[in-house]
Amino acid sequence: MGLQIYRAKETELIEGCQRQNREAQHALYRTYSGKMYSLCCRYVKDRMEAEDVLITSFTKIFEKIGQFKGEGSFEGWIRRVVVNESLTYLRRNKNMYLETDIEEAAFEPDYRKLENQLEADDLMKLIEALPVGYRTVFNLYAIDGYTHQEIGEQLGISENTSKSQLSRARALLQKKLVEIEKELIQNTN
Repeated sequence: MGLQIYRAKETELIEGCQRQNREAQHALYRTYSGKMYSLCCRYVKDRMEAEDVLITSFTKIFEKIGQFKGEGSFEGWIRRVVVNESLTYLRRNKNMYLETDIEEAAFEPDYRKLENQLEADDLMKLIEALPVGYRTVFNLYAIDGYTHQEIGEQLGISENTSKSQLSRARALLQKKLVEIEKELIQNTN
């Protein structure tokens, strides 16, 4: 019963937005802006710029809401618009191609120890600290579930470049986890 009520309210919001009803648009924004802002921040490091991307995304959502055909999740459709807008922002600002070389991690971190001491927020901060290209591919692949082919099409890069960026992102994250583990070991001694 609760799911039916939720879907009815969602349908009502969508129809209101299609009629350009300001109250419906405001309600839709209030409902999804928090999650979508977090999504923007995963791609766009600067919080003010992430806000700009969010506003642009919702403008597009309101303009193109008629394209949502009711197939699949409405929130999923919104997420796709926000991810696409974040990627457009990155392409426009040419930050995508910043790369750094890294060395292999000296040893494999003990993830069992780390999982007890690291919170999700800590991991997100590590991901945020990645160079833009690595962070973007990592987010698209590991968090948002895009394939390397889809990532390549979205970013205008080859599938192999996407795989390489993901591999380097993982290696850099592994290196940072090793550093954290060493620091934790030193602090406990």
